[in-house]
Amino acid sequence: MNPIKWDGKAVYPTKVVCIGRNYAEHIKEFDNEPNQDPVIFIKPNSAISSEVHSSQSELIHYEGEITFLIEAGELRGIGFGLDLTKRDLQYQLKNKGWPWELAKAFDRSAVFSDFVAFDGGVSTLRMEFYINDVLVQHGNYDLMLSKPAQMLVYAKSFLTLEDGDLLMTGTPKGVGPVNPGDRYLGRIFEKDRLIVEGAWVVK
Repeated sequence: MNPIKWDGKAVYPTKVVCIGRNYAEHIKEFDNEPNQDPVIFIKPNSAISSEVHSSQSELIHYEGEITFLIEAGELRGIGFGLDLTKRDLQYQLKNKGWPWELAKAFDRSAVFSDFVAFDGGVSTLRMEFYINDVLVQHGNYDLMLSKPAQMLVYAKSFLTLEDGDLLMTGTPKGVGPVNPGDRYLGRIFEKDRLIVEGAWVVK
């Protein structure tokens, strides 16, 4: 089992619940249709990593996301997450009407910063993602089509959420290719207060 760190302690999520198409500008970015209900897919524990890896043979895109840690069925921790996607493969699967797992649930496709306990106002959260010191993605609560509390209720309607499971809340516009040597910095703010960040160099 692969761990994440929450307030300095190792936690072992059984799964990562991911919300797709949750920012209007990202939906437009890929000419997708908006959905009335949240688009949900799952990454297994084997997808969790603390490193970002590129690929010489496949196009992998980064997607920065505000991510919550669940305890006792509630949103109790927060961190920055990267949903890595094999984009060309995802297009092929979508065109066939097949599930996305091959493009989304592969090993090392869910990369996370440390998590910290959070009991503040979810509506004040925002994220920033930088590559080589350039801001490439930013998003916040107001831009989410489905809000975190709504996502949690929807996921619990058909899934058992174990302590330590993670909820990725979707990515804003600005996704792009993962290139070796790039320096990544993801940050989560409560209003203007930095509460957690993660930094990586792409391997």
